[in-house]
Amino acid sequence: MPRLNLGATLAGDYLPLILATLVVVLPLAYMVLSSFKSPADVITQKLVVFPSPLRAANYADAARTVPFPRLFLNSAVVTSIGAGIKVLLAILTAYALVFVRFPGRRYVFWAILATMMVPAQVSLVPNYVFISQLGGQDTFWGIILPGLGTGFGTFLLRQSFLTLPVSVLEAAEIDGARHWRRLWRIVVPMSAPSIATVALVNIVFEWNDYLWPLVIVSKPDMMTLPVGLTLLSNSENSAASYGVVMAGTVMVLLPVLLVFTALQRHIVTGLTQGGVKA
Repeated sequence: MPRLNLGATLAGDYLPLILATLVVVLPLAYMVLSSFKSPADVITQKLVVFPSPLRAANYADAARTVPFPRLFLNSAVVTSIGAGIKVLLAILTAYALVFVRFPGRRYVFWAILATMMVPAQVSLVPNYVFISQLGGQDTFWGIILPGLGTGFGTFLLRQSFLTLPVSVLEAAEIDGARHWRRLWRIVVPMSAPSIATVALVNIVFEWNDYLWPLVIVSKPDMMTLPVGLTLLSNSENSAASYGVVMAGTVMVLLPVLLVFTALQRHIVTGLTQGGVKA
């Protein structure tokens, strides 16, 4: 009987978990190993998983072909400013929807939810025309501005704010604390996991955003890292340069993986906080 229970536990719980982990980890591991492959390891009829010897020069070749320091700076500016403004807007909007009494706030919330159902590709052409007419091509604000209108952060933080104990806020109001003080002294500290989750999602999205920067930017010195990978791929278009392209991809993914590792302990708490609140 214990063996049957152990087998059922392994088959029902651990096996799906292991398979899901392998689906995520194996492509990343193969990408990292491929970044050290030499042209001889690429141009062969045999599958070479572990390159020997390791060719670390692929990273130097990638950095020499494409100006990665400048691209990294561009991505850092766009990500920090864009994600920061998104998180700030989400906090302010969610607080207003929960704690500020005004007519029609439920309809405002529904309108914000409706924006989550519109694919970004639908607004690509109108945004391009609008930003171009304002002179936003090849500028940081032209890359950042269209992406600020997102409803995910507002939705998640609203659900989190609804779970906060009303008694604490009422006590602060009795003590004379106005909305601004209640927001930054009480609501934000108590909702730190949810805010960290919203920040992480926005950082990952801004860092990996490809389509809009590709459309609005034409100068190489204003490109972000994902667009720079296209420039690298076009410059190294032979099969022998596969390792160089993979090295560039690793350099693009590494910073956001480090951020994810630093904030991952907040994700489960932040996503489940207020998840059952209507």
